Amino acid sequence: MSDLGTRIEAGDPRAAARAMRNVDDRMPGYLELLKEIFPRTGRAFVVGVTGNPGAGKSTLTDRLIERYRAGGRSVGVICVDPSSPYTGGAILGDRIRMTRHATDPGVFIRSVATRGHLGGLSRSARDMVRVLDAYGCDVVIVETVGVGQDELEITRTAHSTLVVMAPGMGDEVQAIKAGILETADVFAVNKADRDGADSAMRDLELMIALGTETMVAVGKTKGHVMHGAVKVDILPSCPETTEARWTPPIVKCVSTRGEGIADILEALDRHKAWIDGTEAGRARRRLRLAEELRESLRETLIEAATGALGREIERAVSDVEAKSIDPYTATEQLLAAFRAR
Repeated sequence: MSDLGTRIEAGDPRAAARAMRNVDDRMPGYLELLKEIFPRTGRAFVVGVTGNPGAGKSTLTDRLIERYRAGGRSVGVICVDPSSPYTGGAILGDRIRMTRHATDPGVFIRSVATRGHLGGLSRSARDMVRVLDAYGCDVVIVETVGVGQDELEITRTAHSTLVVMAPGMGDEVQAIKAGILETADVFAVNKADRDGADSAMRDLELMIALGTETMVAVGKTKGHVMHGAVKVDILPSCPETTEARWTPPIVKCVSTRGEGIADILEALDRHKAWIDGTEAGRARRRLRLAEELRESLRETLIEAATGALGREIERAVSDVEAKSIDPYTATEQLLAAFRAR
């Protein structure tokens, strides 16, 4: 291994910080480093924390760190903040709520900006998780930006996804149409000391019940693991059927007071045991890896095509602007030119 890779595996925090910077900035040699450390990954439990803005994700993450450390587990945290569409800058303020862990050698916190990447994560978040995994973290928590209804990329990064809700975020119709809720492995109804917490619990229960009935009716087998106990084909390459029995638990909590955090950790641990101990859970893991490979392939192909067809793309843009060709035919011609190279 390279010197940097060896130091990461030895648990050098400066080496991990440097590697994460190189990965985030796409510095020369970052891919070689990721290839080196990959065999040392796979030991960390990756938890995604997502939800609407203002639900209390950062405070809840702070409490999760506290509980994991009390149990003797080392924790890595990646906090993703949105970048300004005008200046490109980011406040990176999520870690402010976690400053009490800054001097703990068993905690590594890294803030990153989305840099325009959609889906609730930064472009490099998954690779940075692997650096923390190789560094030796037992648990890696990835806190997304305040996401909307369809920003679901965290499900392709985390082993378990914790969706944080709060009272007053909408009615039952909002719950039904919010696609982000369909990705949850565990729900946390935060700020449960406020009015409306019981109503939020009922809305989530309704969403889970309706989602199960709909997926059974249409025979849906893709996406997140089905809520409820039904027979499903998990992957095209896995023709056998299995019972997907995981139903996301709903846990009340008040993160500012540390209430309900132990119940959340217990639910996350149960989900991890389900992933590791059932065929449906293992198929879910394979599906996540398949999605990652497809995404990596798309990015690689786009970079290769735009690099090879730079001038031809510019000419195609001019032709489309002049209406001498339609954008669909131009795309087909660009694809044919790239294949011919």
